[in-house]
Amino acid sequence: MQILRYTAFSADPDGGNPAGVVLDAAGADEAQMLEVAAEVGYSETAFLTARDDGEFDVRYFSPLAEVPFCGHATIATAVAHAERHGPGRLVFQAPVGRVRVDTRLSEGRLVATLTSVEPRRAELSDADLDELLAALGWQRSELDPSLPPGVAFAGNWHPIVAVARRERLATLDYDFPRLADLMAARDWTTVDLVHRESTTVFHSRNPFPPGGVVEDPATGAAAAALGGYLRDLAAVQPPLTVTVHQGEDMGRPGILTVEIPATGGIRVSGTAVSID
Repeated sequence: MQILRYTAFSADPDGGNPAGVVLDAAGADEAQMLEVAAEVGYSETAFLTARDDGEFDVRYFSPLAEVPFCGHATIATAVAHAERHGPGRLVFQAPVGRVRVDTRLSEGRLVATLTSVEPRRAELSDADLDELLAALGWQRSELDPSLPPGVAFAGNWHPIVAVARRERLATLDYDFPRLADLMAARDWTTVDLVHRESTTVFHSRNPFPPGGVVEDPATGAAAAALGGYLRDLAAVQPPLTVTVHQGEDMGRPGILTVEIPATGGIRVSGTAVSID
């Protein structure tokens, strides 16, 4: 297998979220994919296999386990494919379902847009919220009352917790084992911690203990889940495009563009660049 390395949601190799990309994983089994993902060491590596119908099977692995969907690795894979075969539409058959990805040239750069599976939202119990906040070292009084905590899905399940002040995100320092245990028990992928700067601008941080890393720098799946959460809460008036800034506090800034239509999947866009 040829293993590529790209960073997604940034045009700077030092920004965004790095992902491993294998554009031809034909014949590789699960053990081999996991071994490669562990060797690459990024939060996820995507493995693409062409199908007879012109679509692609895709699987995503963290260094520890397979994950149903990964947004930043999808963006990275689509850009890597477009660099070699030209921009256009790809259809990925992922473990979570069918994901359409469109690539186009914009101001001399390739931009990829994924359309998520149908988003959903669930309540976050008081007990789970208390345990989550305890692991983070946060207080309920620090939360944004206009965006109640919840759990959202657009390929993976993510608790979404909004804080009133941007400074609270900058001081993230959490109990890794405690949060890891809670997330494993609830099958959460990352925790999407957000601050709403304005109607169309958000800041985000994503602890990622299930992937074996403290924090994910730019999380496309969580951004899609956030879009669905905002729509379901009627916290925005679709159609609307919002910008999510993530990775700034890690020194790996990334920008995720989230299009929220009135119905259907959420569209998440970004560029990617090789870091080989």
